[in-house]
Amino acid sequence: MDLTSAHWHKSTKSGNNGGACIEVADNLPGIVAIRDSKDQHGPALVFGPHQWQAFVAVVKANALS
Repeated sequence: MDLTSAHWHKSTKSGNNGGACIEVADNLPGIVAIRDSKDQHGPALVFGPHQWQAFVAVVKANALS
């Protein structure tokens, strides 16, 4: 999958945690990609928009703990 036109960004809630963050690219048609901010040339996970929205809802509900 070609992610060369991805615009990566971190959450505005990312603090100074030593780089332990993910970056999200949500500007690509039909997909949302995430990657490790410490390994910007490494692999990325790709989700459909509905899958991503469901994941974010679970995280916001703190249901992963």
